[in-house]
Amino acid sequence: MQIFVDADACPVVGIVEKVAKEHSIPVTLLCDTNHVLSSDYSEVIVVGAGADAVDYKLIGICHKGDIVVSQDYGVAAMALGKGAYAIHQSGKWYTNGNIDQMLMERHLNKKTRRASGKNHLKGPRKRTADDDEHFRKSFEKMIHMAMDKEK
Repeated sequence: MQIFVDADACPVVGIVEKVAKEHSIPVTLLCDTNHVLSSDYSEVIVVGAGADAVDYKLIGICHKGDIVVSQDYGVAAMALGKGAYAIHQSGKWYTNGNIDQMLMERHLNKKTRRASGKNHLKGPRKRTADDDEHFRKSFEKMIHMAMDKEK
C-alpha cells in the first residue's frame, strides 16, 4: 500500500505524512511546477503545469489498494476505478456508492454557474483545527480498513 496526494494547495499534507509515518506507509506528493514542495518523509513528484497533468500522473502510478488524497472528484472516480481508496481533504470518503452523485452534482453546479454568468464563487470557509482532526480520524480509519483488506 502507498499513499498518493494531489498536493497542489492541499491543506492536509502534514497530517497525511504524520499518520503515514506512524504506520510506515510510503507517501508520494504530486504537484505541478507552479507549486514548490519539499518533504523529509515523502517522495515529491513535480509534473508540468498543463491542465490536469498532476491528476493523470497520479492515476497513472496508483494501484489497487493504494490510498489517494484529493479534492478532485474526477481524480477520485478514476482512483476508485483502479481499485484504490480515495478520501477528500474534508475526511469524506469517496466510494463507488457516492461518486456518481458527486460527479453529477459537480456537473449541474457548473452548468448553473455558466447559465447565470457567475464565475466567481466564494471560496471555502477557513479551515479549522476541528476540520484537521476530523480528517485525521477519517484518514486513520481508512488506513486501518485498507490494511485489514491486505491481510
